[in-house]
Amino acid sequence: MKKTVYLFIAALAAFTHLRGQVMTPETLLKLGRVSALGLSEDENHLFYKVSTPNVDEDRFDSQIFRYSFADGTTLPVPEATGVRDKHISPDKTWKIETDRVKLDNVHGNEIHGDLKESNALIYDDLHHRHWDRWRDGSYNHLFISPLSGNGERTDIMPDEPYDTPTVPFGGSEDYTWDAEGKAVIYVCKKKKGTDYVNSTNTDLYRYEIATGQTTNLTADNPGYDTNPLTGPDGTLAWLSMARDGYEADKNDIKIMRDGEALNLTADWDGTVSEFLWSKDGKTIYFAAPVNGTRQLFSVKVPGKNKKRGDVRKITKGPFDVTGLTGVRGKTLIAGRTDMNTAKELYEIDLKSGEMKKLTRVNDAVYQEITPSEVRERTVKTADGQDMLVWVIYPPDFDPKEKYPMLLYTQGGPQSPLSQFYSFRWNFQVMAAQGYVVVAPNRRGMPGHGTAWNEQISKDWGGKNMQDYLSAADALIAEPYIDKDRVGCVGASYGGYSAFMLAGMHEGRFKSFISHCGIVNLRSMYGNTEELFFVNWDLGGPYWEKENAAAQKSYSEFNPIDRVQDWDTPIMIIQGGKDFRVPEGQAFEAFTAARQRGIKSRLMYFPEENHWVLRPQNSLVWQREFFRWLSDTL
Repeated sequence: MKKTVYLFIAALAAFTHLRGQVMTPETLLKLGRVSALGLSEDENHLFYKVSTPNVDEDRFDSQIFRYSFADGTTLPVPEATGVRDKHISPDKTWKIETDRVKLDNVHGNEIHGDLKESNALIYDDLHHRHWDRWRDGSYNHLFISPLSGNGERTDIMPDEPYDTPTVPFGGSEDYTWDAEGKAVIYVCKKKKGTDYVNSTNTDLYRYEIATGQTTNLTADNPGYDTNPLTGPDGTLAWLSMARDGYEADKNDIKIMRDGEALNLTADWDGTVSEFLWSKDGKTIYFAAPVNGTRQLFSVKVPGKNKKRGDVRKITKGPFDVTGLTGVRGKTLIAGRTDMNTAKELYEIDLKSGEMKKLTRVNDAVYQEITPSEVRERTVKTADGQDMLVWVIYPPDFDPKEKYPMLLYTQGGPQSPLSQFYSFRWNFQVMAAQGYVVVAPNRRGMPGHGTAWNEQISKDWGGKNMQDYLSAADALIAEPYIDKDRVGCVGASYGGYSAFMLAGMHEGRFKSFISHCGIVNLRSMYGNTEELFFVNWDLGGPYWEKENAAAQKSYSEFNPIDRVQDWDTPIMIIQGGKDFRVPEGQAFEAFTAARQRGIKSRLMYFPEENHWVLRPQNSLVWQREFFRWLSDTL
């Protein structure tokens, strides 16, 4: 395939869509996004929601459906009636509600009452902004009220300046009832200001309705304690990380027995994503990344004389199991994705692992599309390790032809590169436009043991950069790769990787795309909002001159110090409300590239955060992504 002059990407997309052969950005934005709402109380029905982008009106349209296990029929319904509401106590006497409570004055017109038009924000400590919002002095609180309606609503955290659900991503998984409905167990990070941004220490708290007393159940654990869930016999289970400040620590399943926390997965070399109780309370089912996929496992709840559970892998295959919804008899309902297929819901046999497809929201679209071939490949790293690499080939791939190649650099940095289906970083769309996509499971990714997962911390620009180059070199050596048309693309830590590789790739790549990437670790430390992350992964602040790990990060692994070696076209993408990787990172990179005379482009989304969420912006992102590649590869 020789380099050609592309038509405007929208025209190309429309043409390929009419052929009905390959996935395009426009078709991707027509797919329904499936999310399970739960099983009915009698377990005869499954309720789920389908959200579909409405590009014309720049919003999402949603519809609820009910699947019948009796005859396999699906019907649209106005609401999910009959699904157990976790907000209602087991004894049907109380209901949990969430609300915002204003406790702190931070606005100029609040502090200075005579200046009503002032929009100043005034802070005396850190944690002044988080993810994509400035702190306004309000907090998420849980309230309980009698289900009968006869009685007052009670704030279970009165006057406490803390958030439950936690921010920015907490939801109903942050709280649960005890088995009798006499207490609420909830997750909270009861820290403020500088202490808050330097710590990951969330705890589980038990609020007794009768007395109004609150007890910290996990005070002995300094790391994350999350996702409390009460089992059928009243046993409390939750997810737990051991080390404060390490957001990607091994996530274990713990249970509370006689006031003691027992770690069921301590001896298992993996990290848990989510879990559910079995009906009899003797087993916990969980999903976890493994070998570039995400599979379903079980762990036995040990008897009184045992401290550990026996872990068993239930499913196996080139897919991700995600969104565990509920146990139904001898099966479990969950979502499933792969690199060619958006999420649908399945029923999984808990003994054999066999899977029955329940929803077919996007089948009609996929039937008109030629899928990409996804192959698993093992590549030797520079130090002799075996590294799993996913390679995604264009539809109707012909090894006798020449194809451009994209090296995909994953974010996180400790996020699994598994069989996920992204509506932005979509490998199916990339391959359908004629690119061979190379996605390495480089060091830092879970699913290959905790040692592989942890290695990347304090070594951001070290061995894993060589892992990227090893994967790229292995594929560039293939006769079907056009060596003059190789690009590198990624977001977040993947965007950092693109900036880093731009200064050390020795001519391998002809184009880079960095979305919300970190280019200057020093200014990143001074502008990001969760300092525990940079403290752990970079080794500490840049001013600690005696801190060898930190000084290595800020010198050897800082992309800004390699700008003098940049010589390759680069596209830089940024959201204006991204406070995790603030906009200054993109502006620094764009300024450096333009001042050095390097072909470059800045795409800035003023109202987007670390992600691109609005439908029209998503389509702009896709079109510009491929327009840049057509211009530079």
